[in-house]
Amino acid sequence: MGTNPKCLLSSPHQLKHKGVLNIYEDLIFCLQASTASAGEFSPGAEHGSIYSGPEPEGQDKMQVYKGLNIATNKVTEEECRGVPHHLLGIVDPDADFAAVDFVNHALIAVDSITRRGRLPIIAGGSNSYIKALVNDDMEFKSKYECCFLWVDVWMPVLHSFVSKRVDQMVVASLIDEAREFFDPEGNYTRGIKRAIGVPELDEFFRNESILDNDTRSRLLEDAIDKIKANTCKLACHQLQNILRLRNESKWHINYLNATEAFLKRGSESVEAWERLVARPATRIVGRFLCEDDMDFMSAIAVPPPIYKIIEMPQGIRSSNIITYFNHCV
Repeated sequence: MGTNPKCLLSSPHQLKHKGVLNIYEDLIFCLQASTASAGEFSPGAEHGSIYSGPEPEGQDKMQVYKGLNIATNKVTEEECRGVPHHLLGIVDPDADFAAVDFVNHALIAVDSITRRGRLPIIAGGSNSYIKALVNDDMEFKSKYECCFLWVDVWMPVLHSFVSKRVDQMVVASLIDEAREFFDPEGNYTRGIKRAIGVPELDEFFRNESILDNDTRSRLLEDAIDKIKANTCKLACHQLQNILRLRNESKWHINYLNATEAFLKRGSESVEAWERLVARPATRIVGRFLCEDDMDFMSAIAVPPPIYKIIEMPQGIRSSNIITYFNHCV
């Protein structure tokens, strides 16, 4: 994939203070099988704040549409930390947007970012879009070298976290937001109406005005449970896609396990994220940008099965971990 230009800086610490210059053929991918579903951290903004110059570009199938900011978990202005983000909320809600459309938009955005001497970071959860861009597009393959970061969380931990996250979204007016996209004909096969959080509420919206309070509450509770279940299924599907990409495409994917950060709270969670994700990712990206070639990537160990990676959290048995892992993959 082209020739990786010699980086002018010698360490990630220098990168943090001086910025990245003359990087016209390098690109960072942040693969999120599970953390994207949880919505707790923004790796794109994280790297944008670590390095002076990077600009994140979304590759989420639903966040590309206008609307449903809560349901699709779009990054907020505060979470952007002043870092420009691309390919978020650019497509009309009813439009069709396929992998080929993503590739076209991504190439334009990446070219624009690199022409300004900045570093593109493609982050999100729709890994089929990454495959279409990296494996299938000849123009991209001829111009860019890539560094892949996989931010993962144990599925049993994630499933618990997703439940709390959906409850927070409901408090933040998810129901009212989704009501705007209710389709009386029940057609949720196009555009942003496919997003998790809309089809699941169809029966509730269809009947809420004719039901008594108790029945309406039960129907809403059932819809929320479906949203939680489908979000967990999506995370499992994304994990399966990443494992397939790693095995079939032979990509060198750097594995970062954020489970401990999701188990802790407050300052302890932030410390765990910095220790397990932010600082290791900074070192990996710094080496990628400053090496003459990509040989060092082959020395990074392929991660073992998910249930063997870190010590098991309290309350989670080994048999449960294996059951979740096998269910997902």
